[in-house]
Amino acid sequence: MTAPAAPGFVPHAADGVAILLWACDPERPALLATPFVHAAAAAALELPVEVYFTARSVHLLVPGVAAGLRASVHFERTILDTMQEAVAQGARLFACTDALHAQGLGGQALIPECSGHGGAVQFMARAGDLRWRALVF
Repeated sequence: MTAPAAPGFVPHAADGVAILLWACDPERPALLATPFVHAAAAAALELPVEVYFTARSVHLLVPGVAAGLRASVHFERTILDTMQEAVAQGARLFACTDALHAQGLGGQALIPECSGHGGAVQFMARAGDLRWRALVF
C-alpha cells in the first residue's frame, strides 16, 4: 500500500534515503522509534532505504535488545516492532563492523532483519551521492 503523497511531493525526486543511527542509544529508548518510523515512511513511498547502525546503536541488532524497549509507556509497540515495520516496507538494515567490535559485539549473532554489514564507507558513498538523501539520528 502506497501512502498518499504530501503536498509538493515529486515522485522519485531522490534515488534513496540513507539513515545513520549514531546517537540512538538503547539507554535512551525515547529516541529510538523515530528513525524507523521515517525509514518505513520513505520505503512506503517506494524509495530505497538503508539504515546504518553505528556506535551504541548496534546493540539494537542483538537479539532481545530492541524487543525489550519501548519509546514510552504510552507506545505499545516495541522498538523491534518499528524496525520490523521498516523492513517490511523495504528498508535494509546494516551493522557497522567497527562499531560491533568497539561495543564488544564482534561475532555476536544479529537479528534476522539485519541485511549484513555496512559502515562509514558505504554510508558516505550514499551521503556523497547527490541522488540520495542522508539523515542522521
